Amino acid sequence: MVEKVVADLKANQKKTLEGITAKDARYVDRDLYPTVVDMTAKMLAHGANNRMVGKELIDFKDPDGKEFYKERVELANSKGKFWQDYKFTDPETKKLLPKEAYCEKADAVIVCAGVYKR
Repeated sequence: MVEKVVADLKANQKKTLEGITAKDARYVDRDLYPTVVDMTAKMLAHGANNRMVGKELIDFKDPDGKEFYKERVELANSKGKFWQDYKFTDPETKKLLPKEAYCEKADAVIVCAGVYKR
């Protein structure tokens, strides 16, 4: 999923960001969806919750106090491609669950897609 989004962003960033947020079938697979933030952790596209788009998330914390967007920006700058663990609400079950996301830095954005650990 992340590789597909990275390739699509390179081809047409505006169309890809709009498609992700509109929940285009190319970017949704059950509870797997991509997110795209810029390098300041501003949400550019969210495959499950369009209300997140435009929000500045650098100081956002999971229930354990982990500033995972801050960590995401740091990992993107230091590694480029990485796995990240945090907790988030599953959009299907509405339960707070551990989540593992794979992320890649693509030019000036970070693309992630994760799985909930049930």
